[in-house]
Formats: sequence, C-alpha cells, structure tokens
Amino acid sequence: MVDKLTSGLLTLSKRRKVHLVQGRAIFDGSDRVRLENSEVSQIRFRHAIIATGSYTTPFSDVPFVIGSRIMDSAGALELPEIPRSLLVLGGGYIGLEMGTFYAAMGSRVTVAVHGDRLLRGADQDLTNVLLFRLKEVFEAIHYNTQVLSLKEHDEGVDVKFAGEANKAEQTFDRVLVAIGRKPNSGKIGLEKTRVKVDEQGFLVVDEQRRTTDGNIFAIGDVAGEPLLAHKAFREGKVAAEVIKGKPSAFDVQAIPSVVYTDPQVAWTGLREEEAQKENRNIKVERYLWKFSSRATTMGVSDGVTKMILNPETGRILGVGICGRNVEGLISEGTLAIEMGAVAQDLGLTIHPHPTLSEMMMETAELFTGTVTHVLPEKHFTSG
Repeated sequence: MVDKLTSGLLTLSKRRKVHLVQGRAIFDGSDRVRLENSEVSQIRFRHAIIATGSYTTPFSDVPFVIGSRIMDSAGALELPEIPRSLLVLGGGYIGLEMGTFYAAMGSRVTVAVHGDRLLRGADQDLTNVLLFRLKEVFEAIHYNTQVLSLKEHDEGVDVKFAGEANKAEQTFDRVLVAIGRKPNSGKIGLEKTRVKVDEQGFLVVDEQRRTTDGNIFAIGDVAGEPLLAHKAFREGKVAAEVIKGKPSAFDVQAIPSVVYTDPQVAWTGLREEEAQKENRNIKVERYLWKFSSRATTMGVSDGVTKMILNPETGRILGVGICGRNVEGLISEGTLAIEMGAVAQDLGLTIHPHPTLSEMMMETAELFTGTVTHVLPEKHFTSG
C-alpha cells in the first residue's frame, strides 16, 4: 500500500514537471547544496524548501537496527510475524495506534508511560472513553513507570522497570519505542546558511514559512509542532505560493488531530484543559452518544462529542470527539472554528438522520437550549 501511494506521488510529480534527484543533500551556502550518493554533485537554487521531517526519539543509546526486536514505528510496520507479546514505551498517539493494532492481531500488549495518563494532548474526558476500551484489549498499562534497561537476545527483550509496574523484570518478544519525535534538522549543513534553529531543534519560521535565511523555507515536522501531515500539506502550499509571489500565509485558526485507535479520538481548536490553564471563560457542552440512534445501532454508544464555546456570544472555540469514525466528523468542527461560526449556525444546519454527524448539531443545540433528545440546562438567547 505504501509503495502504491508513493508511486502515485512520483507519477504526479513527473506530470507536474518536478525533477526528482535522489541523494543526501547538505547545504554549502544559502544558494546551493551538495549531494552525496547521487548522480548530481551540486545544485544551485534561488529558493529551497526544507521538509526533512522528524525521527523517533531512541531509548537511551539503543539504536534502531533493521531486524532488531527493539523498534520504532517504521520497524513495527515491517514485522514478518505478529509478536506474542509487545511492550510499547510511551502513551502518545503513535504508541496507542500501533498497540491497539497489534492487540487486534492477537498480541499481548503492555504499555508503559512515564506519567499518570495517556494522550496528554487530548482532554481527559475524551481519553477516558478510549481508556475503558484499552483496559479490555491490553494486557497491562503501567503508569508512572520508568524503563531502566532493554537487553535484546535471541528469544526476546529483557526489560527492567522502576515505578508502578507489577513486575520489576519482564521479557517481551518485541519492544516498540514511541516516546516522542525530534526534528530532523541536524547534519544538513544549516551552519553554512543563515537559518536559525530553536532550543528544541525546530527551524525558526515566520507565517509565510520563511526561515531567517530569506531564500530558504521550512515546512512540516522540522518547522514546529504539531507534527501532523495535514499541517505540512498546508505549509507546503503556503511556501510554494509565497515563492511564486502570491500573498499567502499560514494563518489557520484550528488544526485537527486524530488518533486512529478504536475508538478514535479527535480534537480541534481550543481544548478545555488548555482554556483552564489560561483562565479563560468558556462554556463546555457534552453530548453522550448513548442518546444517538445511529450510535446505538452501530453498537458504539459509549462515545462523546464535546464543544467549547464562548459563553457570551456562543462562538465555537473548540471541538473534541471520541468514538467510531470520528476522523470524518472532526472536519465540521474545524470548519466552524475557521469561519467563526456560533452554536446557532451548527444547530440550525440540517444534518441527515440517522447519522453520527447529527450529534455535532445536537451538541450545539445543548448550548442554545433547543436540543431534542436530551433535556438542556438552559436556553441561550443571543444579544
């Protein structure tokens, strides 16, 4: 599938007259790069876009080697067999996505996290729905746990834990390291340019994705968080339009995040926990999926849709969803935020019935006091 997708991109590139040169590029200045292991030794340019991405943070000094039992996410996609037991280090979206996949394939999956919760980027009321499911499919989840050592041998990987793990020493068939990612900004010759790098290794860019070197742009993971492909897509278009001379800028109001577990978790815009830290005055509405006829017929009535709103104006500031197929639902919330929509806009938009999407409408109607399938707390009257 990956080969098919990349082949399609190559075909599109050729049809758009993009010249592909393979090799390792290293800057020799602000207007040229030299290439290693390539038929071309040097390229001079008027503009350049850096899109070198990010890499998985390794555990201690343990490298990721092809065929090793200690893997990053790329290695986990290339396994010749389903491991009998799998340890996932990290409770972020990559670790949970891969963990739930292998649990569905029959692996006994254990997750170890350094902190006291999973998916720190999402509000806890959303992750609680997922956690209920994970407790059923995972062998164990070890919170407040530190991995002291990983020792690989022919039969597996010996692991030493400290903290709340039920056993201090355990052996697993394989270990997936998913403790974070770092920008791939080193060893590409940036010292030969005027490009600045921040303390975390991200390239400093402006709203046009231009670095501190006027001819060089940066997009994607190397240009800062969130490390999401769809954010990179937009940044790439902005950079190309700016180079073309168009008045373009990366001025988005919301970037949706989706965790492809089962159930899925998605959020966009302002998060409730973020608003609380900033002492912002908000109103939060939650619509439980048990009130949805479509969710009931699908057997997914444990989901939840939430909306963060301005209590005075009803403007939609953020949306979060946990449940089945939320990857296709979160875009409506993102569009509402981008357009400055208020609760009445969504509440008065007719949604097809029965669908999961109509719960976005009914969540907005909780705020306006016009919801049908549950009793609202109050009736909102706009000024």
